[in-house]
Amino acid sequence: MKFRPCIDIHNGKVKQIEGGSLLDKNNQAKENFVSEQEADYYAALYKKEHLNGGHIILLNPRDTAYYQEDCIQAEKALKEYPGGFQIGGGITHENAADFLNMGASHVIVTSFVFQDGKIHYENLNKLVQAIGKEKLVLDLSCRKKDGIYYIVTDRWQKFTQVKVSVETLNELAGYCDEFLVHAVDVEGKSSGIEKELVALLGDWNGIPITYAGGVGSYEDLEALYKLGKGRLDVTIGSALDLFGGTMEYTKVIQMINRFGIL
Repeated sequence: MKFRPCIDIHNGKVKQIEGGSLLDKNNQAKENFVSEQEADYYAALYKKEHLNGGHIILLNPRDTAYYQEDCIQAEKALKEYPGGFQIGGGITHENAADFLNMGASHVIVTSFVFQDGKIHYENLNKLVQAIGKEKLVLDLSCRKKDGIYYIVTDRWQKFTQVKVSVETLNELAGYCDEFLVHAVDVEGKSSGIEKELVALLGDWNGIPITYAGGVGSYEDLEALYKLGKGRLDVTIGSALDLFGGTMEYTKVIQMINRFGIL
């Protein structure tokens, strides 16, 4: 288990939002925190602690002016900490290499691969051919419907028919280097982890998985470690004091150190 830092960018600003509140219409989202600092400020903090493998997420649609503002912020972070971050949001086979050249270690992709409710293997293969599986992270962020976790796309607004399951993990692991999984229904709420999802992911022992969503206390962090069998890395957003929350950044790192797994 490792701590994976995050920088979420929306409307050209570093923010923490409630994941399920994100809408394309008028670029709306329920905001938990809007930073007065730019993205490179956070990149410098993470670089100082040698925390790599975190993610930058561009939360605006690619065809909006705000997306370009998001990219400007992302570039500042990547220049500050080259190779320290993965980046996602609006990534296709056509622009993936641009973000890698900008300094990202990997690109993170959901909507380009999961289209029309299913896995679009043609697009997945285009990505692998363009940058190689070792540079690709698949975002399997999901929401629960009828007791089952389904992958969601387009800033977590659209359900696919693809279940988060051992079979799906096994199938997709051959195309990428890592998985990123946001538990969207609790994302940004600091209300506790999705224990059923964490246990499902922890039972699978394959490529690295980073879990994000709902961590709001040190008890949640410990539960994540136990239920995930130490196999899941973790991202903490709104609950972290860097983003106005109550969990101390330094204490989180120390706690994971005490697990002996940083």
